[in-house]
Amino acid sequence: MKVVFLQDVTNVAQAGEVKQVKDGFARNYLIPKKLAALATQNELQRVASIKKAAEQRRLKELEDWRKLGEALEASTVTLKARVGEEDKLYGSITNIMIAEELSKLTDRPIDRRNITLEEPIKALGSYEVPLHLHEGIDIKIKLVVEAEAT
Repeated sequence: MKVVFLQDVTNVAQAGEVKQVKDGFARNYLIPKKLAALATQNELQRVASIKKAAEQRRLKELEDWRKLGEALEASTVTLKARVGEEDKLYGSITNIMIAEELSKLTDRPIDRRNITLEEPIKALGSYEVPLHLHEGIDIKIKLVVEAEAT
């Protein structure tokens, strides 16, 4: 089935593209969620305007993520954790905990899979953590792990 994409669909197509997709995918997912429309003559005439609007939306979104990245690079994220003897953590600091804290700070959802820790953090201290915010925007955030007051 030939469809015109109205919005960007990750790993499938960008808005304004005309593509052949499986019938079930179009009928059960793309069309009901208004991500795509059947490639009728009327829709094909709208392709240029859809592409232009999508490009403007992408540029604005990219700029928003870039500003957020600059703000995060300039700030320090602090996590508190329980510690035992010799300042060793009970458990560890994982990418899930960091993502939750970043989501609270930024009021935007940050996916845990965008935070790449080589291994979980198991000691107090200061760390640089790589973070992938958006396509083409990779930053390093400063993370400080402190002892939780008991």
